[in-house]
Amino acid sequence: MTEHVQDSAGTAGPSGPSRRDVLRRGMFIGGAAVAGGAVGAVADHIAEHHDAGDDVEPFYGAHQGGVVTNTQQHTVIAAFDLHTTSRGEVVEVLRRWSALAAALARGDSTTVPIYTPKDVSNAYSKTTQVSTTSDSLEAWQVGPSRLTVTIGFGRGLFLSDGKDRFGIAGAMPDELVELPHFAGDELDPDQSDGDLFLQACGDDLQVVFHAIRSIARISPDVAALRWTQVGYSPSNKAGTPRNLMGFKDGTINSNAHPPADLDATLWAGSDGQGWMRGGTYLVYRRIRMSLEHWDRLQVPDQEKVIGRQKVSGAPLGGSDEFDALDLTKRGSDGTPAIPATAHARLAAPETNNGAVIVRRAFAYNNGTTQFTERWPPWRQALEYDAGLLFLGYQQDPRKAFVPINSRLAINDALNQFTTHTASAVFAIPPGASGPGHWVGETLFA
Repeated sequence: MTEHVQDSAGTAGPSGPSRRDVLRRGMFIGGAAVAGGAVGAVADHIAEHHDAGDDVEPFYGAHQGGVVTNTQQHTVIAAFDLHTTSRGEVVEVLRRWSALAAALARGDSTTVPIYTPKDVSNAYSKTTQVSTTSDSLEAWQVGPSRLTVTIGFGRGLFLSDGKDRFGIAGAMPDELVELPHFAGDELDPDQSDGDLFLQACGDDLQVVFHAIRSIARISPDVAALRWTQVGYSPSNKAGTPRNLMGFKDGTINSNAHPPADLDATLWAGSDGQGWMRGGTYLVYRRIRMSLEHWDRLQVPDQEKVIGRQKVSGAPLGGSDEFDALDLTKRGSDGTPAIPATAHARLAAPETNNGAVIVRRAFAYNNGTTQFTERWPPWRQALEYDAGLLFLGYQQDPRKAFVPINSRLAINDALNQFTTHTASAVFAIPPGASGPGHWVGETLFA
């Protein structure tokens, strides 16, 4: 049977190139890809497939990877703005994103299924050649490194400036809320929100960045990068990883120590939009830590702010990291063992009507910038732009993140050391069921 090669302009013809020829010319093999048709095998591998065993996290399944997956050591997250009014173009982008993400998660070296609709102007057409489909090769032969790629949808996919862009406004979930302004927020709009979302996680930063870079290349004139953020996490081989404040982060209700009933707390059920069943909702917050200020606080005082012991992770008044919070216990002076303003107390399900968020926490460090502290002495100086990337997954942000953070924003002693500088909410659809299927199919089918 004669194979066909389709280039980025959509022209097809007989082919018989060697693997080396395909790499050199920057073509991609897509036997099932025809103009306006399904992508199918659009990201067929052209080079080595790594049989890496435990290094492979599945892309296909009832739920998307990267939610309850054991936390990898690196992440790159990105949001995109859509510059199209065509529903078909959005569908084609999502098909190609999913096909390439699946190949990358297997550790395959693939061609990039470039998509340039005829009615979309190419921003680079007058300055460079037609986009190559060749793999950029910076992760060549490194292997999958437990890569996961998670795809999400922002409110802008459904409504933009009050307009139903793609005929799907009626399918926007009520859970996909626009967050209220919380006390102390200093959000950068250029680093917040977005129409589409990508979260790549893995144990090799080069592999993770390669995934975002490759997928972003598919159709930059349709889905243009809005912002990116790099994060990292230490290995959990020594137990619960620590954040930049030096405290264990993820003892309760993280993906490493999740709640018992994920169907009741994490995965969307049958009571909302049907296309979201098996998906979840992500609240992203970039939280800058005033590390210089924090490092001047004595450890016993740090522990009172957090409500836990720094070394063991045990709640104050307890002896083990996983001891239940005893919110009634008092010290010898009669004051609560866990202070009323301690972060652990205010964030606990016991004080929030049982509300639960499944968290994936990564640290970030964007270098140093001028910054004014929120609390006395209101010092302005060159400080680390570093802190926490909060990735909180839940069944309904209106019942979890919003009420919890409303309390934290007002009463949390940690506020004098933290500032929320970026924010977004995304619907994370269910996973693609298998090859030939794609994330978002339940919405657009």
